[in-house]
Amino acid sequence: MSDPMPAARKSALVVCPGRGAYTRSELGYLLRNHAGERDLIQRVDAWRAQAGQRTVSELDGAKRYSLATYSRGDNASLLTFACSLADFRSPDRDAIKVVAVTGNSLGWYTSLACGGVLGIDDATNLVNTMGNLTHRHRVGGQLVFPLTDEEWRPDAVRRGALDAAVGAIRQRPGCELYPSVMLGGISVMAGTSAALDFLQREGPQGPGRFPMRLENHGAYHSPLMQRVRDAASDLLSPNRFRSPSVPLIDGRGCIWRPGAAPRKALWAYTLGAQIVEPYDFSAAIRVGLREFAPECVIVLGPGDSLGGAIGQILCETGWLGIDSKTDSTTLQERR
Repeated sequence: MSDPMPAARKSALVVCPGRGAYTRSELGYLLRNHAGERDLIQRVDAWRAQAGQRTVSELDGAKRYSLATYSRGDNASLLTFACSLADFRSPDRDAIKVVAVTGNSLGWYTSLACGGVLGIDDATNLVNTMGNLTHRHRVGGQLVFPLTDEEWRPDAVRRGALDAAVGAIRQRPGCELYPSVMLGGISVMAGTSAALDFLQREGPQGPGRFPMRLENHGAYHSPLMQRVRDAASDLLSPNRFRSPSVPLIDGRGCIWRPGAAPRKALWAYTLGAQIVEPYDFSAAIRVGLREFAPECVIVLGPGDSLGGAIGQILCETGWLGIDSKTDSTTLQERR
């Protein structure tokens, strides 16, 4: 009797979350899910200890969660990175075929590690140093606006109201506003504190707590981060970057393919344009769906902060016939 054929692996687009993914409910994530990843955890802990900072193990193993502590860039960045990379290295990988990797904001750095562009130590250095720089040189902030209705369909009225408010506020002295992250049906705006104060009052209101100011966030992915870009330019040599082992999709929707991704160009984008230009996560997901036709989309932990945004992008693209929040929820339940 012949041996049974092995089950076909599902093709998957893997998505790495940004630093806001580690929330109160994720406390103990590494301990619960990845106690076997001792080598990875010890290596990231060593970087933190050498820098005189609380280790990832200490942060993950704390008894209490404080937003003031865990939302700081110098704490949240490496903690989120370690959780995501541990998920990616999970034995469950044997059941899937990764066709491409992408991420949101900090998730781009994690993608570089998942895709083999940077080794663990270089990726840890990049993530922790960038987390420290963005915290130390933080300027302005970010404000979140939902631009869809309850069924995740575009709301043209809200979009128009936001554009009008942004245009008016930009004319005021000391007010700088920029698109920061395109996150499905959510617009994340970056700006100076004065500009964000005006926008929070004068932009479209609701639903619920929106518009929402992101705690301990600077004006990421905007020209206001030029000082961080300048400081980051000497962080890693282009020679530390390698060609990816799997296609990577960046924050412009550009694909970096194995054997065809110049390492100097990867370095220049990562430590240059990526810091001061808008991060179009929506474009990255659209490209991943259209170019690689994955059977599933896997969002790495911690948390599920990108679930809604990805669902909204699926609605926008009509992936697998999805046209609404209800369709997306039904499909997830079936799978």
